[in-house]
Amino acid sequence: MTTKKDSTEDTRTRIDKWLWAARFYKTRSLAKAAIDSGHVHCEGQRVKVSREVLVNMTLTLRQGNDEKTVIVDALSSVRGPAPVAQQLYHETEESVAKRAALSEQRKAQNLAHPEHKPNKKERRQIHKFQRGFGE
Repeated sequence: MTTKKDSTEDTRTRIDKWLWAARFYKTRSLAKAAIDSGHVHCEGQRVKVSREVLVNMTLTLRQGNDEKTVIVDALSSVRGPAPVAQQLYHETEESVAKRAALSEQRKAQNLAHPEHKPNKKERRQIHKFQRGFGE
């Protein structure tokens, strides 16, 4: 008779399975691709897919523009609901502050772009303004 292991009883979990269970990536193949492309580091070192995750291990993940530094609190190889997945790790204070600062910088850079396409009246004003400097 076989019994299903409880997610809290896991003692050995591969990093790709843990990243999937912690909901950093939607599928294990996406987690594997991120690891293979060097987007996941453990204690400052690049990792392989077969690397085992340990409690209190520090992981650095790069997802798009964001880079997160998380500390593993629990192990699981079963993907569960989001509230359970969030209990598997916590993000460091420095990482949260750094991501917030970079987000503010990106928002400030986007202010230079208009929020809408100029209408006919606004285009006429732009052309009139540009012609005034050309002469």
